Amino acid sequence: MKKENILQIFVQTGALLQGHFILTSGRHSDQYMQCARVLQYPEHTEKLTRIIAGEFADDRIDVVVAPAMGGIIVGYEVARHLGVKSVFCERHEGQMTLRRGFFIEPGQRVLVVEDVITTGGSVKEVIDVVQSFQGQVVGVGVLVDRSGGQISFGVKTASVLSMEVESFPGDNCPLCKEGKIPASKPGSRNLI
Repeated sequence: MKKENILQIFVQTGALLQGHFILTSGRHSDQYMQCARVLQYPEHTEKLTRIIAGEFADDRIDVVVAPAMGGIIVGYEVARHLGVKSVFCERHEGQMTLRRGFFIEPGQRVLVVEDVITTGGSVKEVIDVVQSFQGQVVGVGVLVDRSGGQISFGVKTASVLSMEVESFPGDNCPLCKEGKIPASKPGSRNLI
């Protein structure tokens, strides 16, 4: 799929939002990618996750691991395409962890999957969890890389859509200084 066609899916489904947003990282931006709006359509989800799975088809993946909440559907669909197990990490008492009886066997080849990355913080936490189980992280796949490819996880990384979206430290945000649009905090931890 061409980048224009992929971007059109995000625009058409209302996933690419314009305004003043506080990102999960705490940074501010005038754009926000609400991937849940794309993932509500199975036909789009299937196409987009097939792209990620294709990037790792020859990497002998044993299990796909994603952070909750945003990565669960993406991880599950990528795992389905690859024909492997899918598990997810979630926060418990502020710490990313595997729960619900999920585990990773020592030496298993793991693909970490996420919906959107800006700073890569959640992905790095999931990588730490995988390594604590002595799993081998062989790649990271994401729907949207908001860093424009600037983040390195030390393994093969593939994104369906890479965008350089400007973001600002919360204490030095020109959007806040303008005061025209109040900041909102969309995402799975909030109501928007």
